[in-house]
Amino acid sequence: MIQALQWDELRSLWRGIEQRNTPGWDQGKAFEYLVLRAFELDGADVRYSYSVKLFGEEVEQIDGVVYCSGLACLLESKDFTENVNVDIAPIAKLRNQLLRRPASTLGLIISRTGFTDPARHLSYFSLPQTILLWSGEEMKYALEQERMCDLLLLKYRVCVEDGLPDYDVRERDIP
Repeated sequence: MIQALQWDELRSLWRGIEQRNTPGWDQGKAFEYLVLRAFELDGADVRYSYSVKLFGEEVEQIDGVVYCSGLACLLESKDFTENVNVDIAPIAKLRNQLLRRPASTLGLIISRTGFTDPARHLSYFSLPQTILLWSGEEMKYALEQERMCDLLLLKYRVCVEDGLPDYDVRERDIP
């Protein structure tokens, strides 16, 4: 269903997500798939949600993987029914998942509502497992600009140059 949507339909779905009105979607899935489809429309290779088995047992649920601009990112999407910010638990979980991946793999957590201060602080100390935080307002901006990959690359560059995993991409023009 999501792969039939183009930019205008994604922006419409975003408005539905913000209004908590996404009939036909399980809780949180509309947001998760919107993020992946937006990257896909911008030219990224994506893998939609899947589970990982180890020794015959499921050990991980991955919301998705994004490959763009030479970056490989494990994606975690958070869209809570209540308007609460994401706490440290998803960051700690993603950090552990990254420990089982090549060192160059990034973590990307996109939260519709944002992050608590402890979660933001933990992201600063997750290195060398780099976890970039992306807010709902940044997601809305990215949908308006239709430039997911450029904004991801900007966020990554600022993290490399300034050590800021929670840099707000709305603060700087894209080169």
